[in-house]
Amino acid sequence: MIRTIFFDIGGVLLSNAWDHEDRAQALQVFGLDAAEFESRHKSLVDAFEKDGLSLDEYLDRTVFYKQRPFTREAFTEYMHSRTKPKNDSIELARGIARTTRYLMGIINNESKELNLARIQNFGLKEIFKIFVSSCFVGLRKPEPEIYKLALELTQSEPEACCFIDDREANLKPPAALGMHTILMQNAEQLQRELVQLGVKVS
Repeated sequence: MIRTIFFDIGGVLLSNAWDHEDRAQALQVFGLDAAEFESRHKSLVDAFEKDGLSLDEYLDRTVFYKQRPFTREAFTEYMHSRTKPKNDSIELARGIARTTRYLMGIINNESKELNLARIQNFGLKEIFKIFVSSCFVGLRKPEPEIYKLALELTQSEPEACCFIDDREANLKPPAALGMHTILMQNAEQLQRELVQLGVKVS
């Protein structure tokens, strides 16, 4: 019987936060050199998503290491503007939470400033009780330790848990631990697979 359900945020509940598509669009809008930016981003992304770098420090080293014809505020605002809700998925999660049958949690990779803003702006605290975010715990998917920590923090048995993510690579470690997993494609498919696991969705 499923008692704990963990969701990813980017690609499941909201659009992705600062993934390759967002970065490519920003580089085009602000006229930045793609190869140079991506090289700098790649060397920093692990520390950025584990809260080893603040957003300002990340931008200092990827964008504002030299003078630009735009402001830091304009670039930061653009980063935040890229987030869009997946309303069907959010409502599905909200319906599950309303049953009060399940402990609802998050396991995701995001930098702290973006993560906190997305949690606040889209009402995720109203649905989820625990946030095992890379920026809070210093671990990233698909490192097995982040899933082990989620189990320990919730005192959940793996077989009583389900984890939902839109990337197959992020599902292999929790499956190896014995957790049920669902590869997110769309809200209708997600609901169908949850029901197959015996989850009450409303």
